[in-house]
Amino acid sequence: MKQLQTALDGYSLVTAQSISEHARSAGNNYTIDQIKEGEAELALILSLTQQGFETNAPVQGIMKVLTERLQALMNKSAPAVWAHLASVAQSHPVSSFLLQDPLTRWSFEKPRGYSGDAYLLDFIYEHPTVAAQVEAASPLGAEVYDFTRRSPSAVAVRERRDLLAAHVDAVADANDNAEILAIAAGHLREAELSHALRSDKLKRWVALDQDPVSVGTVSSNFHGSRVEAINGSVRTILGRAQKLGTFDFIYAAGLYDYLAENVAVRLTERCLQMLKPGGKFLLANFARGIGVEGYMETFMNWPLIWRTDEEVEAIINKVRHHLADISVTRGENGGVIYAVLTV
Repeated sequence: MKQLQTALDGYSLVTAQSISEHARSAGNNYTIDQIKEGEAELALILSLTQQGFETNAPVQGIMKVLTERLQALMNKSAPAVWAHLASVAQSHPVSSFLLQDPLTRWSFEKPRGYSGDAYLLDFIYEHPTVAAQVEAASPLGAEVYDFTRRSPSAVAVRERRDLLAAHVDAVADANDNAEILAIAAGHLREAELSHALRSDKLKRWVALDQDPVSVGTVSSNFHGSRVEAINGSVRTILGRAQKLGTFDFIYAAGLYDYLAENVAVRLTERCLQMLKPGGKFLLANFARGIGVEGYMETFMNWPLIWRTDEEVEAIINKVRHHLADISVTRGENGGVIYAVLTV
């Protein structure tokens, strides 16, 4: 079945161009020699990887070396040079091996029309809804998937889901009839782990997403519960186009990775305005240096705005709203930065 195309555009304020502009702003000083040197190193990396697949070398070893070498190349390349190298990598014949992995293939092909969609996360979660596609993968694809699903970024995403459920449960324990808002909620898989939702301790849990397929999935999966699935975007929140009310806890866990700093600041301010006194807002951002950015931006075609703790703190420092408390931490594997802001 053909998936509904939901391209991220000016309506959402999340665009492929905004991510490219962020990369360019990091520095564009490069020479033709740097491009040639990068192309030569990339060609060697990909040739050795292809040779490994063709000679049936152990897949886990191939993938480990590939991701490490791509990461090293990305780390030393100027942003514009790396963007060029990423596009070169994507057209290399070695992709025919890597795209047998259902996770890599879904990310690269983007059937929903944008990066990081909810179904992609289901491959990372190893959710039952993707079991048939995983089962249908080739033996090689299954081995590559076994590597990508265990990568630091995938571990961080699963940990993020678990932490979100724990935050919701803690808010429900501290507040009677707690009201929760998830922005860019996807399939709201954290709700499947929430004790508060199962025990009917919440007043409502609003799941806001701009993808109508995700909204429909949440509406169907949580029909009759305290979950309310609503279609909306960053732009509708900033424009106050929807009367959502106020909340004890608001979170945006997979969104800031795509937001330019100025939009991130504005969204943070608006979310803080939507909190009840003592309420909390959580934002999460993939951490720079997780170690698999090179693979994600090449063969998964999944560019993100990777940030450091200091860059996340810079967003918070530009926010014009009183804050009673600020906490910036990382998950256990260090792959995601979490900022919890209390009003």
